Amino acid sequence: MTISNNDNRYDRQTKLKAFGEAGQQKLLQAKVLVIGAGGLGCPALQYLVAAGVGTIGIVDDDRVSISNLHRQVLYGTADVGKPKVDCAALALQKLNSEVNIISFPVLLNTANALSILSGFDVVVDGTDNFATRYLINDACVLLKKPLVYGAISQFEGQLAIFNVPDINSQEASNYRDLFPQPPKDGEVANCAEAGVLGVLPGIIGTMMASEAIKLITHLGHPLCNKLFTYNLLNNQTYELEITPRPNTHLLIPANAAAFEQTDYEWLCASPMQAMEINIEKFNAFIEDGNATIVDVRELYELPMINEFEHLRIPMAGLFKDLDAFAEENIVVFCQSGIRSLKAAQQLSQFFGNAKTIYSLKNGIANWKKQQPTTTT
Repeated sequence: MTISNNDNRYDRQTKLKAFGEAGQQKLLQAKVLVIGAGGLGCPALQYLVAAGVGTIGIVDDDRVSISNLHRQVLYGTADVGKPKVDCAALALQKLNSEVNIISFPVLLNTANALSILSGFDVVVDGTDNFATRYLINDACVLLKKPLVYGAISQFEGQLAIFNVPDINSQEASNYRDLFPQPPKDGEVANCAEAGVLGVLPGIIGTMMASEAIKLITHLGHPLCNKLFTYNLLNNQTYELEITPRPNTHLLIPANAAAFEQTDYEWLCASPMQAMEINIEKFNAFIEDGNATIVDVRELYELPMINEFEHLRIPMAGLFKDLDAFAEENIVVFCQSGIRSLKAAQQLSQFFGNAKTIYSLKNGIANWKKQQPTTTT
């Protein structure tokens, strides 16, 4: 796709010396996927299309409701009840018929995310629920796709760019460096519960479009490894540096197969308590041989356990070899039962309903004391 000599559509931005026709050409060749055609997605889509991004993808399975209209300004009253992707595509083509619009009227999930995201250069996350945010983040990490993130809550909004190193670092942060574990149901109120002024997603969504344009055209300093926060009530803004955490990658599925098996809805559901078991139940698992038993203590810790077969995987390496957890039942233990309970909770979050996780209550030291002594 090239710029038409007879088309003055992009005249004002190509006159910018730092942007020029070279910047416009980069936009025309770019493919940007916007996930969520709601409060954040609508302004992002409008300005990306108006700026001349060559291909725009829209993912949303929702329909327009009357409560959307105060902030989702791509739609009108006549659109209520219609699919958002259809209404958005129609409005955007009227805005700029030169842009190729690809609609995905589907709920993004682990079965379709990798195939959809793989066809685009930059992903813009305009969603409003944590399960989808973590899903999008993990998919972008696996595919090495730049991710423009934005979120709003009442009178405050934030945005960042993930999976792109900044000028001072070779490492790129991702959403889990900011929020390693998903909040559970009810811990953070969404817009439907807490409310939002319609102009706030308009401001943040427009800034998300701006960050995507800067990324594509190498203009200025995008918000890589930074979190930008804006308060509508007092116009205060601030930036935080996001430092990549050493073990964040252990929280992300290791490959496409693991990603497709991850239940993100379950990860963000109400917390499920890992089951603690007593010595009697622990001994039954040993005798039956129907569980993967794992010692999560450090390798130097005593006492050594030679009475039954088990794996020795310290907490830091718990997610490095997921193939080791072969059985449907997994039993973890540590010295006193505290670390093993935490490990069991982490494994429960990862495996969801696929496996049943247990922790030995009071730890292996207590188990050792309860074993009968042998005399000669």
